[in-house]
Amino acid sequence: MKEKLRQSLHQLMLIPGISGQEQKVVQYMVEKLTPLADSVEVDSFGNIIATKKGKKPGPSLMLAAHSDEIGAIVKSVEKNGFIRFEKIGGTVDSLLLGRQIAIHGHFGVVGVKAGHLMNEKEKGEVVKHRDLYIDMGMNSDVEIAEMGIRVGDPIVQWPYFHSFYNQDRVCGKALDDRIGCAVLLALFEDLEGNDFAGTLYGVITVQEEVGLRGAQMASHRLMPDFAVALDTMPAGDTPDVNFIKELPVSIGKGPVIQVLSGGGARGMLLNPIMKHILIQSCERAKVPYQKTVFIGGNTDAAAIHLTGNGIIAGALTIPRRYSHSPVEMMDLNDAVSAVRIFKQIVLDIHEYANLSFVDTVDF
Repeated sequence: MKEKLRQSLHQLMLIPGISGQEQKVVQYMVEKLTPLADSVEVDSFGNIIATKKGKKPGPSLMLAAHSDEIGAIVKSVEKNGFIRFEKIGGTVDSLLLGRQIAIHGHFGVVGVKAGHLMNEKEKGEVVKHRDLYIDMGMNSDVEIAEMGIRVGDPIVQWPYFHSFYNQDRVCGKALDDRIGCAVLLALFEDLEGNDFAGTLYGVITVQEEVGLRGAQMASHRLMPDFAVALDTMPAGDTPDVNFIKELPVSIGKGPVIQVLSGGGARGMLLNPIMKHILIQSCERAKVPYQKTVFIGGNTDAAAIHLTGNGIIAGALTIPRRYSHSPVEMMDLNDAVSAVRIFKQIVLDIHEYANLSFVDTVDF
């Protein structure tokens, strides 16, 4: 399974698909999911709903990963051919200098002022993205137009995927959340020939990076009994993070159950029923897992759980280092564990159909 996940992830991470422009990722996922599901639909916004029916009556379960990645969009083109841009999603300005990018498959770079020409003040400052530019190697706006580049075109990180000497560790762009897509594919493959009760919805959402938008649409349409978002989250196991004080999460130590995520009205407190389901599934699957309080970001679960009269939802996240950079890094063993946990949830979901809020007081 690990090698299949590596291959699937490699293919997915090389596909461009910023928020709102996920078509190529959607095409790939539809092609792969169609033979594994009873039906596969794509709504007008690009959300994929792959449905798999159990052989016995039971509750409905929605498992969601998102197809989009952070990136940028062409804002304007200067007469000398340099491109100004606007960010799509949460890219930190300090990570943009010198970044390799692609527009319609054409290679480009975010320009960097030569250190020899910087004054002392400039050397210590972070350049704001609106003061940066993209160099496509052309000399004029006319040449840029001849390349087919126009205002509003998507800008993606240059495709990149690499394994370390430790082959379980991989890195590249758009790990967030192509690993979720790869896990969902592996799960559907692993469920072949297995009986379960109820209905499984494998959902690939769009526009997660710009406000969890696709998840709102899909969950409103499906209104499942239970839902779990599969996403990634930062790890706190690098020298620049205080592991205990800031984020006690490591790659290679198992998927993470977020008992609290985000902050304020946009955050999510994990429903005790879903907490029970996730923890029991991890233990039954005999795989390592981590629990955390993470206020630095949200997953699709934050949108799903507030849909309609409320959906019992949670998030299972795979830890990654160097978030929203071209070298996001993870351990493939965490993805293997995620597949096993999700399979356990699917096979056991009928057990939780009548579980009430007060039944889970000890969890």
